[in-house]
Amino acid sequence: MGKLDRYIGLHVFFAILAVLGVIVGLVLLFAFIDELGDVKGSYGTLDALIYVLLTMPRRIYEMLPMAALIGCLIGLGTLASSSELTIMRAAGVSLGQIVWAVMKPMLMLMLVGFAIGEYLAPWSEDLAQAGRSLAQGRGEAQSSKNGLWHRQGNEFIHINSVQPGGVLLGVTRYDFDSGQNLLSASFARQANYQQDHWVLHDISITHFRDGYTEVNGVGEQRWDVELTPSLLSIVVLEPEALSMTGLWNYIHYLAEQNLNNNRYWLAFWTKTLQPLVVVALVLMAISFVFGPLRSVTLGQRVFTGVIVGFVFRIIQDLLGPASQVFNFSPFLAVILPATSCGLAGLWLLRKAG
Repeated sequence: MGKLDRYIGLHVFFAILAVLGVIVGLVLLFAFIDELGDVKGSYGTLDALIYVLLTMPRRIYEMLPMAALIGCLIGLGTLASSSELTIMRAAGVSLGQIVWAVMKPMLMLMLVGFAIGEYLAPWSEDLAQAGRSLAQGRGEAQSSKNGLWHRQGNEFIHINSVQPGGVLLGVTRYDFDSGQNLLSASFARQANYQQDHWVLHDISITHFRDGYTEVNGVGEQRWDVELTPSLLSIVVLEPEALSMTGLWNYIHYLAEQNLNNNRYWLAFWTKTLQPLVVVALVLMAISFVFGPLRSVTLGQRVFTGVIVGFVFRIIQDLLGPASQVFNFSPFLAVILPATSCGLAGLWLLRKAG
């Protein structure tokens, strides 16, 4: 059974890799075309290409469930088309043994996916966003399209670019009183982190007095804020690009600041439950090969896999924002589609067996 397991597993494994390569290649191409719309001034075509390539680990991680579904349909489908699965069943190989043979390479892929999502993707995404915002911003007040906003207490902060090593470019701060009246606005061209605080450089401060404004220039100023370089590396990224540990830390930081963290909870549960999603989709694919798609062509199997994958993704994308709007648990928004898909796959497999 060991040789048979390897034979089935390798068919499925290489099919998934091939599908993943095609999907990620198309996604990167479309992302590059879309990014060309932002090419102007100091942000050139090469900058756009580097940015898109640095986002590749995140896109691989995101596309893994769909690649597992379609790849499993293709891998097992080729065995079914050549009657090899029929011969295996006639030789006494149970459906459960075939399912386990398919799941073995999936376990390895899930471990690799976890490593990419937890370590490689956040690091490369951080580099991508830092390089992009630096090329687009060039240190002007609020000029960077990809800058970030943050609130701490009564101070609203906009940062054009977060660079590795504790360097900020283009820091704009708005200070309000308890009645939401603007007291001052300042812009610093650069900020450097030193031990437990930031040092702002080349600062212009505008104070709003009764009936007039007062503008002062300061060469250097200490800035005490709870945003550390490690925390900023989390803030600058979209929730989907963060690691689970980064999401967990930022979720609790937002809770301490009395800020809404539901979007980050949704991203956290999406990453945590991704292995369950992959298993559910693979079960669905196996059930299709032994059930409704047992005697169809390879093209029909690919088409079915694409449709099922897109429908599953659309349901996920609808339930996620719905959990924010209707205030139900993000955990349910992630677990319900995966559970429904897995149960449907098990039911079809039971009928086929």
